[in-house]
Amino acid sequence: MRLKTHYIDAVCQEIKLQRDYLQTPVKTIYFGGGTPSQLTGADLSKMKDALFDENELDLKEVTLEVNPDDIHPDYLESINTFLQNRFSIGVQSFDDQELLFLNRRHNAKTAIRAVNECYAAGYRNISIDLIYGLPGQQLKTLRKTLRQALDLPVTHISAYHLTYEKGTKLHRLLQSGQITPVDDEQSILLYEEIIDLLENAGFAQYEISNFAAEGFQSRHNSAYWNGNHYLGIGASAHSYNGKTRQWNVSSVEAYIQAINRGEIPAEVEKIDPRTAYNDYIITRLRTRQGIDLTEIAELFDEMATNYCMMQIKKHLSNGLMEEKSPRFSLTRKGIFVADCIMRDLLLI
Repeated sequence: MRLKTHYIDAVCQEIKLQRDYLQTPVKTIYFGGGTPSQLTGADLSKMKDALFDENELDLKEVTLEVNPDDIHPDYLESINTFLQNRFSIGVQSFDDQELLFLNRRHNAKTAIRAVNECYAAGYRNISIDLIYGLPGQQLKTLRKTLRQALDLPVTHISAYHLTYEKGTKLHRLLQSGQITPVDDEQSILLYEEIIDLLENAGFAQYEISNFAAEGFQSRHNSAYWNGNHYLGIGASAHSYNGKTRQWNVSSVEAYIQAINRGEIPAEVEKIDPRTAYNDYIITRLRTRQGIDLTEIAELFDEMATNYCMMQIKKHLSNGLMEEKSPRFSLTRKGIFVADCIMRDLLLI
């Protein structure tokens, strides 16, 4: 409890220290990257007050990331004076065996109840995260999860392929041979099922992993993909202002100590023209809109523009990209090899 109090105080102090970073009105806020639903209404209000005191706000979207098992009527009532108008709920799956494998605290029933209680409390912008590509996952199990999701009052679904991060239990199981990752062919079948079911239900795929009902695309995440500047507050938070990229230390204790000294504990990377071009390709190509060659010509030099067009032509001819002048985007076939296409377009 004391650590949480000290951390929130440090977050409020960093908001003051970073007051001049963006130099533009704040339009979206995302409380995530940990377990924000462990925070009380008073905790959230304290950070809200700090944001109001130090920034010019023109808020269009405020998202609170939550775990299903933290959602209950008392909690929702405790935060009803906070700013959020959007929930992002870490459901992951509606299959209890998959949730056990993922070491989640909740079960499918709890996840269903969490979504319904958010809706009953008056929230109409509800997003859920799903994970696919688990070892041995079959289409029928994924269909069950997707159909359950579509039976709920959700307006946005993010679907991410399972990854095995070093240091995690899943990575250790993988390294020891106790689990076998799903193969590429099955991964493609699962992903196609996600696209087909969600698009048939009226959810547009506006980014490789994100699907939204009309009018419910994530404004906050879209800002990243469109190259907008952003400020991250807290341990491990990342920030970008067009000229530099910076990321805070991951240790909560080290973060608090530095902030208490009036220092921002961040490593800083200067963005040179090559990096700026590569960032553009990586972010824009993930979106349904794709990359705009006119914009590239305005932002970057002739060499980068010509190289980009040369690589695009190759993928137009093999059916992996399509043209809607002046934009070029991935085809459905291209989505499955997006990383390879991005590598081709990057300046090394």
